[in-house]
Amino acid sequence: MMKAIIFDFDGTLADTLPVCFYAFQAVFKEFDNKEVTSDEVKAMFGPSETGIIKENLLDSNQDEAIELYYDKYSEKHRELVVENEEMNDLLRFLKKEGYQLGIVTGKARRSLIISLDCLQMNDLFDVIITGDDVTMPKPHPEGLNKALVKLHIKNTEAVFLGDSDADIQAGKQADVNTIGVQWLPNYQTLEFRVQPDLLLNNVNEFLEWLKK
Repeated sequence: MMKAIIFDFDGTLADTLPVCFYAFQAVFKEFDNKEVTSDEVKAMFGPSETGIIKENLLDSNQDEAIELYYDKYSEKHRELVVENEEMNDLLRFLKKEGYQLGIVTGKARRSLIISLDCLQMNDLFDVIITGDDVTMPKPHPEGLNKALVKLHIKNTEAVFLGDSDADIQAGKQADVNTIGVQWLPNYQTLEFRVQPDLLLNNVNEFLEWLKK
């Protein structure tokens, strides 16, 4: 019996990739005087924003760069990230149906909280595991395993939805059902190298799957 539905965040629950790209591009331009493309930023994904900057920025002023990232992320969030009423309706429906809801994301908690506040999602989740909460980011299953423990459920009682190969690989390693989603305007993986148990292109398909 399915008891919990766990989501990745960027590109899965919210169309936040544009503001992530914008903030990282501002950081690398300001500190390394380097233009980076969205694809180059995407290739850095895995660690939290703090980890990405520490691993990839050449300039030694990493703390200042991290603060600039959050300033830019917050400054442009409402402009670049449109609130998705369909997603809010989905989450509220799932809560009403009695499912536990979780987020397992590589994002830092600080940026996730900005997004949840802006998108009015901050009262919907029973567990949140961020990039700050793990030693090993996705595709390692540490984050998912922590979420399962906090929710007090077995891996067979959860499904994990994500838009990247790392999400699907993490789900497979945690031995949970995996769903690859490409239902927002911007998502990370065009073709999954590791096949999810199910691939969905819209929210209604997910609701139909749940009914079955």
